[in-house]
Amino acid sequence: MPPTASSARRHDREILALALPAFGSLVAEPLFLMTDSAMVGHLGTAQLAGLGIAAALLSTAVNVFVFLAYATTAAVARSVGARDLSAAIRQGMDGIWLALILGLCLVAVVLPTAPAVVDAFGASPTAAPHAVTYLRISALGLPAMLIVLAATGVLRGLQDTRTPLYVAIAGFGVNIALNAVLIYGLDLGVAGSAWGTVLAQFGMAAAYLRVVLRGARAHGASLRPTAAGILASARAGVPLLIRTLSLRGVLLIATAVATRLGDVDVAAHQITLTVWTLLALALDAIAIAGQAIIGRYLGADDAAGARSACRRMIWWGTVSGVAIGLLLAAASPLLPRLFTGDEAVHERLLPVLLVVAVTQPIAGVVFVLDGVLMGAGDGPFLAGAMLLTLAVFTPIALLLPGLGGGLTALWWALAGLMMGTRLVTLLLRTWTGRWAVTGAVRA
Repeated sequence: MPPTASSARRHDREILALALPAFGSLVAEPLFLMTDSAMVGHLGTAQLAGLGIAAALLSTAVNVFVFLAYATTAAVARSVGARDLSAAIRQGMDGIWLALILGLCLVAVVLPTAPAVVDAFGASPTAAPHAVTYLRISALGLPAMLIVLAATGVLRGLQDTRTPLYVAIAGFGVNIALNAVLIYGLDLGVAGSAWGTVLAQFGMAAAYLRVVLRGARAHGASLRPTAAGILASARAGVPLLIRTLSLRGVLLIATAVATRLGDVDVAAHQITLTVWTLLALALDAIAIAGQAIIGRYLGADDAAGARSACRRMIWWGTVSGVAIGLLLAAASPLLPRLFTGDEAVHERLLPVLLVVAVTQPIAGVVFVLDGVLMGAGDGPFLAGAMLLTLAVFTPIALLLPGLGGGLTALWWALAGLMMGTRLVTLLLRTWTGRWAVTGAVRA
């Protein structure tokens, strides 16, 4: 049954109240790297290349653990729906303790292996020292980065996406100031950029912890780590980790295939991937709202409300996808010149950007349903569906160069086939209703 006009308006208010601040915080996050790149770029090409290599490795490591935010959001939102804020904060603290443990383990791995990892990445002799320096110093901030992920999930689960926006904006501003002082004022170069990011990340983690600790005191929640709680957080995160790794596998395979097509194609591919990722931020904001809202409804034993909200979010995902697609199609003749002056790359880019534009409505629904099922704690299904998608995409993508397929065909496989496969699996799961398991804790 479609939602009534009044329920649609209620859902719209909830979705927008969570999605708009979430979009702002999502946009703020990539600005850290953009700021570092802009400032380090003035030091020299070797320094910028070293930063690029180290930043790619760090962002991959952090993105692999994004489940800390997703799983925590779902668990906390269920307790909020059940009106047990003490349990919500306790579950959030379990996720934060897990983030700290994982962050310390990452530091222990990255510090001694940084030179070997940078070398394996193919860094030039001039860029490698800068990459190692940036990687080792920035690795010290990994515990803070993962705590920020988990604490963001806590606040989203508490239906608060404004605080993460404020913290992200403050962190971005502090990062700029620290970089200016450390890179240029103290003449620390690449090391100064890394230290600036580390200090900003620890400042953000401290701000989040202050908010969570205040909530714990207000609701009498224990802050002590418990083995059972940390293990429960880890178990909830494992399927989402598999899902994330599978998605990363798809993107790596696509880049590997583009590389085989030639320098012009791989350049156009990287630009398209950048545009695709930026567009995903807007759609991901609706998915984040979905995680928080769906978890709260199910925690309140309101499966009908969860399904009604899901239908409204599908509408939002579709409309947003159409709007973004139309904007991209209109801007596609101009976008290539923002990235490169190479006419050959321009020629490759235009049809590929149009493929991305045409498939944005599919992406809109996929992002939304991904968020809905995450909010429902349906991680095992999401892991299996993404593994199936990887299995469908991989052989077709690898066969494309041999069959004479170019970059446009590759992006039809990526934005069309891959996202289409995800759409089918997610719609089927949503249609069955098996995801709508109610209760303060998903059984």
